[in-house]
Amino acid sequence: MENKYQPIILIVDDVSINLQVLGNILKKSGYKISAALSGKQALTIIENTKPDLILLDIMMPEMDGFEMCKILKSKPETKDIPIIFLTAKTEKQDVIDGINLGAVDYVTKPFNSTELLARVNNHIELKLSKDELQRVNKELTNSLAQIKLLKGLIPICANCKKIRDDTGFWQEVESYISHHTDANFSHGICPDCMKELYPDIYKTLQERDNKLE
Repeated sequence: MENKYQPIILIVDDVSINLQVLGNILKKSGYKISAALSGKQALTIIENTKPDLILLDIMMPEMDGFEMCKILKSKPETKDIPIIFLTAKTEKQDVIDGINLGAVDYVTKPFNSTELLARVNNHIELKLSKDELQRVNKELTNSLAQIKLLKGLIPICANCKKIRDDTGFWQEVESYISHHTDANFSHGICPDCMKELYPDIYKTLQERDNKLE
């Protein structure tokens, strides 16, 4: 993986040799691996470390893969974790049941390692892209909420409608907006300042305006 961040893949299978083989394949591709021999053990691991993807066997004692998938999809904090069923169950109905439960893919054993890696890579990329989009949307929402609070802070005179600059307050507001958004500010010169600083230009503009009238 080119990314500095190493995605975490949780492998759940009651056969230890399967965990070892899959772990070696995925580690060589740059993934961090977590492993569980049962559904209950996997749920405990997920409480402490949320994986980016789960490779889940179906036929396991105590809690099978379908039941574990139902539990994960029923919780807001785990429902978005992509699950790939990796199992020896090859019946068409099993595939349909797995997808209906919310799994993103279904791979049968014995599997082709190249094909499995391709599927894993695709779903990891989708997951990371979705996470990044959610992060950006959250930041944007927070920034917009903060900007909305500023609408009552702008120091506008109730009489002449000019913006005051009480002890540099307006500069502070501008600095705040610039820091929290990508807004670019441009500044014009009011007529009073134009008359004082650039009398020749002001006179020319006044003569032009008088002619237009």
